[in-house]
Amino acid sequence: MSQDGLVSVPVLHPTPQLIERIETELKARGITIFARIDHAAGAAAVGQALRPTVVLIFGNPAAGTPLMQAEQTIGLDLPLKILAWEDASGISWLSYHDPAWLARCHGIDPATQPTLAAMTSLYAALTADF
Repeated sequence: MSQDGLVSVPVLHPTPQLIERIETELKARGITIFARIDHAAGAAAVGQALRPTVVLIFGNPAAGTPLMQAEQTIGLDLPLKILAWEDASGISWLSYHDPAWLARCHGIDPATQPTLAAMTSLYAALTADF
């Protein structure tokens, strides 16, 4: 499912397993994981309930820097992010922003930046394996 640059893919594994598997895959590819944000844990800490909702922030400065050299505002959307979440019916999803959409938002011509194709391929691989 894709909507205005947001891609959401249903997956078979529960959110905690998804995050572990994605972290393992990213590390195997030599990609740095900058942060893991567990929104459900944050909600629980303030006495509120939230279905599993975890964001991973990851990237590779060698890949992202040329994009920021082309247009620094894309730094607002880098490093990359992927959201693992569970909907009300218990289905797990992975969601991310389409790199080509990000490029358009920041006025970057995708044809001049092969990194965007690599990012798209990475997201496809991360969401296909689960």
